[in-house]
Amino acid sequence: MLQRPRRNRRTEALRAMVREIEVTTKDFIYPMFLVDGNGIKNEVKSMPGNFRWSLDLLLEEIEECIALGINSYVLFPAVEEDLKNSTATYSYSDDNFYLKAARTIKERFPQVCLMSDVALDPYSSDGHDGLVQDGIILNDETLPILGKMAVAQAKAGFDIIGPSDMMDGRIEYIREQLDANGYKNIAIMSYTAKYASAFYGPFRDALDSAPKAGDKKTYQMDPANKTEALRELELDEAEGADFVMVKPALAYLDIIHLLKENTNLPVAAYNVSGECAMLHAAAQNGWLDYEKAMSEMLLSIKRAGADVILTYFAKDYAKLIQKQK
Repeated sequence: MLQRPRRNRRTEALRAMVREIEVTTKDFIYPMFLVDGNGIKNEVKSMPGNFRWSLDLLLEEIEECIALGINSYVLFPAVEEDLKNSTATYSYSDDNFYLKAARTIKERFPQVCLMSDVALDPYSSDGHDGLVQDGIILNDETLPILGKMAVAQAKAGFDIIGPSDMMDGRIEYIREQLDANGYKNIAIMSYTAKYASAFYGPFRDALDSAPKAGDKKTYQMDPANKTEALRELELDEAEGADFVMVKPALAYLDIIHLLKENTNLPVAAYNVSGECAMLHAAAQNGWLDYEKAMSEMLLSIKRAGADVILTYFAKDYAKLIQKQK
């Protein structure tokens, strides 16, 4: 044989020389769950190693993560039921602990990149991402609330606004509101292809934000659809998105690749809670090597085309890299 691909695999030095993809901490946005109060660090049972943090302890955790090379974070609030209502007014209230936390984090660590979450479900008594009337999600009536939420988050210091709600037209509406209020330089990362997935369960446990009735299939994408993601991509580009995202990641690697091949915008992928939970479960049962499987999982997401990976494995992977040095 004249051609033997195995020659380039013979030693680690050779393999490293021709390695095409490498995952680093610069690729990550680390999702974190925030609660109001002090001295709180409660592990999410379905997501080992992930916690609900009060701000005082979250600041310590972020400092530790920065030392590991993680500089970008997305915050999700776990809101008490008595602060929720049908119109999610607490989402843009000056008293919102989530907004106060963002200000404090940016004051303490001005170098970090903070991403927000824009959707009604953490603040809605109905548990849906939009306004609900007679069991129907009201798309257009939801947009003004999303706009107020986004402006309040930009004012609080978030660097990237993250609309996860999947309402039609929300990127343009939010962009217009941000621009009109002096936040022209604040980026929007759109959840462009967010599927109605079975892999979100542990996240909803973490935030107690599951719908009180019905499901999200009328606004999140059908897992069977592929070309529809291109339609969502075209709309988001036209409406002013700065990043586009695919969620979940592992079961949608083809969609990540599809978007990467059809846009010049950075493509993000959300390695979601269920993907995290199933690896932990398999590792705890001795079925998989946690570190090796985690690394391969993240590599597959980047190889598919993701420029940015939102992952609960960020800290563990950063520790692994440090250990290997």
